[in-house]
Amino acid sequence: MATMLPLLGDYLFVFVARLTDVSLSTVRFMLMMRGKRLVAAAIGLVEIAVWVTALGRVLASLDNPLKVVFYCLGFASGIYVGQIIEEKLAVGLSTVQIIPSSHDAADLLTDRLRAAGHGVTVLTGEGLHGPRKVLLVTVQRKGLGSVMDIARKTDPGLFVTVLDARTALGGTMRLRK
Repeated sequence: MATMLPLLGDYLFVFVARLTDVSLSTVRFMLMMRGKRLVAAAIGLVEIAVWVTALGRVLASLDNPLKVVFYCLGFASGIYVGQIIEEKLAVGLSTVQIIPSSHDAADLLTDRLRAAGHGVTVLTGEGLHGPRKVLLVTVQRKGLGSVMDIARKTDPGLFVTVLDARTALGGTMRLRK
């Protein structure tokens, strides 16, 4: 039993190290895509140090296939955990495209979004069933929930798409406190 503890600790170390480096990799990639170069580079430095350490442990004992399994499990778990972390951080901007179910609903929704401090651009589009108003709202990703809540409560029949926006210049955007 006493000889098993160091081995179990090694398996756990490899798993946690791989989970950590892949989680960091996922977050780093998302930050890079949003133009956060310096933060992404710093995360990359830590990520690669953890990866080399984990890989070294596995390569030092290739005769132990269970260690490879824990390395692989850490990789898969890291992808999942990294996405959760990235969603919680919610760095960057989103552009919300809203197509309300009617012109009246569009006017009411525009008023409510603006009253909540959101900048709204209203366009006219042509849908399958005739003319439609299209509302565009660019928000910090952390403020996306507010826009979605107002939209759903105002017009349950609307159609919404959310796009990642890399940068925004000018206009009116609600700043989070």
